[in-house]
Amino acid sequence: QVQLVESGGGLVQAGESLRLSCVASGGTFSNYAMGWFRQAPGKEREFVATISRGGASTRTADSVKDRFTISRDNAKNTVYLQMNSLKPDDTAVYYCAAASIPWSWVLISRRNYNVWGQGTWVTVSS
Repeated sequence: QVQLVESGGGLVQAGESLRLSCVASGGTFSNYAMGWFRQAPGKEREFVATISRGGASTRTADSVKDRFTISRDNAKNTVYLQMNSLKPDDTAVYYCAAASIPWSWVLISRRNYNVWGQGTWVTVSS
């Protein structure tokens, strides 16, 4: 079973950039489509982005489209989330997740992921 550890969160000002990393271990990373989700205090966990096993296909939530980019490096067992032009509304705990099924539109749902990381805080000040 793959294990996931996120890093790269922190406190930034609005308009700044941040890159999150998620390192996988204990499994074959290339067997998993990957996703990023986030959860603000008092709100449901929401979809941010997903990427296919080889990295050729991606999908990003409308709320972060043109600002966030998901990518992966299978040689490093790592998936990234590059976040630009951050807004206070982006403040949340960010989670990475792994899915055993082939990449498709259904991976916008957290119910289709098998493994979750512990999360990393991102706080954007005004």
